[in-house]
Amino acid sequence: MFASIRRAGKTRSSRYRPDVDGLRAIAIIAVVLFHAFPGHVRGGFIGVDIFFAISGFLITSLILAGLENNSFSFIEFYSRRIRRIFPALIVVLAASYAFGWFALLSTGYKQLGRHIASGAAFIVNFVLWRENGYFDNATYTKPLQHLWTLGVEEQYYIIWPMLLWFAWKRKLNLFIVTLLIGAISFQLNISWVEVDRVEAFFLPHTRFWELMAGSALAVLSQQKQIVPAGIKPLTDPLFGRLRDAGAARASSATVRNLLSILGALLILAGFALISRQDAFPGWWALFPVTGTVLLISAGTQAWLNRVILSNPVMVWIGLISYPLYLWHWPLLSFARIVSGKMPAPVIRIALIVLAVILAWMSTQFVESRLRFGKHGYAKAAVLSVLMAAVGSIGYYTYIRDGLAFRNGKLEAELQQIAWPHKLNGTRACREKYHFPGGQYCNVTDIAAAPTAAIIGDSHANQFFWGLSAYYQKKGGNLINLGAGACPPFFGIDRGSHPAFGKLDCYKRTRPMYDFVLNNRHIRIVFLAFQHSEYFRQDVKLIDRLHQIPDRDNYHSALKALLRTIRMLEAHGKRVVLIYDLPDLKYNIRDCLVLRPLSFGHPDCKMDSSIYVQDFAQYDAMIAAVEKNTHIQVFRPDRYLKGNFPIDASGVPNYRDNTHLSLH
Repeated sequence: MFASIRRAGKTRSSRYRPDVDGLRAIAIIAVVLFHAFPGHVRGGFIGVDIFFAISGFLITSLILAGLENNSFSFIEFYSRRIRRIFPALIVVLAASYAFGWFALLSTGYKQLGRHIASGAAFIVNFVLWRENGYFDNATYTKPLQHLWTLGVEEQYYIIWPMLLWFAWKRKLNLFIVTLLIGAISFQLNISWVEVDRVEAFFLPHTRFWELMAGSALAVLSQQKQIVPAGIKPLTDPLFGRLRDAGAARASSATVRNLLSILGALLILAGFALISRQDAFPGWWALFPVTGTVLLISAGTQAWLNRVILSNPVMVWIGLISYPLYLWHWPLLSFARIVSGKMPAPVIRIALIVLAVILAWMSTQFVESRLRFGKHGYAKAAVLSVLMAAVGSIGYYTYIRDGLAFRNGKLEAELQQIAWPHKLNGTRACREKYHFPGGQYCNVTDIAAAPTAAIIGDSHANQFFWGLSAYYQKKGGNLINLGAGACPPFFGIDRGSHPAFGKLDCYKRTRPMYDFVLNNRHIRIVFLAFQHSEYFRQDVKLIDRLHQIPDRDNYHSALKALLRTIRMLEAHGKRVVLIYDLPDLKYNIRDCLVLRPLSFGHPDCKMDSSIYVQDFAQYDAMIAAVEKNTHIQVFRPDRYLKGNFPIDASGVPNYRDNTHLSLH
């Protein structure tokens, strides 16, 4: 997204736009402040969308200039991109790997290796799509999460130059081609953001329209003769004389100033109105993208562009925006990891200052020596080899499970709370009872008929192993059914999950209930679910049976739970609700071991006020259900002895911040 920053000093092109660097400064400041102070700069993440539109404009302008004078070369184009992008990125990847060696345990180092490998291959956005959402809490434990933007942009660099070259050679209308691709991508963005918000956020097909918006502006600016006759009266006043030296020369100063002011207002509105809870990108992304296009189209002579954006300080920040973007997030993320909590504001400010210093040093001593000068192709070849080497080291670390030998004693201590993935379900269970993959299915004795069932999300799955041992002693047989992040409410679906994307809860849980209801051997059914998960505002509960009014999540969940219990009781089942346990607000791993470079760890005691603060709606729901059904409630917290969440012998009862350990 930053790959088109122009060379400083005398070597700048005559087409250089200082106001574009100033606009880049606005974008990077917004992103950095959002990452450092997410509660105060709520819409700062849209700075990325500003970068996308800028890149589309500059890269397309560069390609068109080469095509017009018959000097465009794919080899030269990609050589320049490599010399621009690779130097600082290689340094940041190597530095992250070196710091992670001392700061991360095997699970975190394995993940870092995976992200280094996928970041070096510019496919990390696909990897992150499979892992979680951009706004999920796990984001803070991923020092290279921010590289998803480079993945999107590099994928644009691969596809768009070839399409543009092909359209040029075939004498196609470049504006129509650009508009068509952008429109398709925008429509995919609008439709997909409601289906799978994570996919819409990370993947190129729903993001390309932002780059194509800048590309369309470049086509209008440099190729005015190809604008369809029907819209030329609309575009000529804005773009008719935009070609001269890259400066906007609209029909009047008033038009230029209106364009820049409107563009700035749209961007400011985006910062103020958009938040992580919104379905983004979707329609919301029009604020930063349209605002950026309008500001660029206003040209260097608009007052705002000339006085504010072209200010030397803004230009300087814009010129280091790429390495600043690369450095700031690993610093903030590693600080969060080693401290076990969000660092104090003064530390975050210090880290931002450090990121600026490192960005300047990267520009001055790394990029300037490799990007410019002689032997461009040789430099690109060496940089490609170095990037492949860094990626290979990352991949090796990933397949070697994070090189656990680095911290043997610490790793051994953590094994006591390990939760093998196989505990979440077995293939044999799913095949026998004809349940599709991707959901829980465990049974105490696969050869015998189940006599009891536990249904729910991961907070039900965690109880299976203890209950299974109990039923085994009693001569019974327990089956575990459910799906992660899916409530055990019959007929209820939920919208896209920030960590898992589209869940299809109704499709996954309905056959489970059909199985339990029609199985005469199953006499008791346990229900369990995360107490606060389905009351949040950003969770959308959908009644596929169209029986529950769409009021709010709490009342929808209450009515759905009542419907589920009554249905089970009507089929002769005894229903027991397993009372949920609180979210610790920190990861229990930070209590067990002091990380090698830790600044300290949380006080690992359970704050009893959590039950008051977090459980009010949950308790009200249970009271209402108990009043209207024959349900029984089991309170497991009464059996967790000692210094909860770590028992009297020092063994943890949790395995992370919200799930029980196998112990």
